[in-house]
Amino acid sequence: MSRLRRMPRQQQPARPARRRSYDQFCATARALDSVGDRWTLLIVRELLAGPRRYTDLHADLPGVSTDVLASRLKDMEQGGLAVRRRLPPPAAASVYELTERGRGLLPVLTALAAWGAPALEERRPTDAVRAHWFALPLLRALDGLTQAGTLEVRLPEGDFHIRTGAEAEGGEVYGFGPVDRPDACLVLGAEVALELGRGACTLAEAVGDGRAEVLGEGPLAVELRGGLRART
Repeated sequence: MSRLRRMPRQQQPARPARRRSYDQFCATARALDSVGDRWTLLIVRELLAGPRRYTDLHADLPGVSTDVLASRLKDMEQGGLAVRRRLPPPAAASVYELTERGRGLLPVLTALAAWGAPALEERRPTDAVRAHWFALPLLRALDGLTQAGTLEVRLPEGDFHIRTGAEAEGGEVYGFGPVDRPDACLVLGAEVALELGRGACTLAEAVGDGRAEVLGEGPLAVELRGGLRART
């Protein structure tokens, strides 16, 4: 009796996985369809500082797996929140950056930072920290600034910079590390930064009692020292 040969099953083309949706005709539900997955908004937080390589994103998102990060970035590209582009030589590396729609999430993240700030009463032993994570809470405290420029922020955890006024329009809102010739420097501790984010004190009060220091003599520094004090 001849042995029957098993015919190979015809390979079907893989169907792209359908992203989960709430399937609700509601603006909030539609927004969560795009950014409601775990890690997505934190990736946006990182990209608000400017274009970043995959390895840099992974380093500043402790706890995210490589598979999840790659999946979220792909979803963000498909959803029109971010794009991937190749840097010209000598860098010759790929970076991810937010689209205009992705940058439109800044007010959302600023509001979330203000809402979540009261939960940061005490740092847990397992909590990671990066200096630029304090940028979003500080943006709320600096909202009344009228002078355009670059403000360098110096914390014990590290340095970052914030663009104010017209400097921030349509581009990078904050960035990593110090910059050459900032228009002003703000020196403070993490605790004071969190108090400012919670609205527990004003920058004028923090400068007045010596818990924060403003360096520089330009218009932005003058406003930080005096202008905000006059409005409080």
